[in-house]
Amino acid sequence: MDNRQKLEAIEKMIRELEDAKNSQASLLKKIAQIDADNINTSIDILDKGLGDIYEHADASIESLNGLTEKLQTYRDEFIKKYKLDEPEEVQS
Repeated sequence: MDNRQKLEAIEKMIRELEDAKNSQASLLKKIAQIDADNINTSIDILDKGLGDIYEHADASIESLNGLTEKLQTYRDEFIKKYKLDEPEEVQS
């Protein structure tokens, strides 16, 4: 795998991490909706369980943000190290 292919793979992984983060954000939104719906029914098992799920999803988002930032920094350094920000030479 050459350096340009590695860069493409890194950028794909960054997109996938962003997608995972968006999935966790969607989960948080759904949990908040269930919690709001439960205000009228006051079901104890939901009161007790939803908070834990919300905390775990929120922690996952924070972890994904940190990992994404680290991978973006790695990508930027990789680009500089291998001068991938310069145009490729056209081979005749």
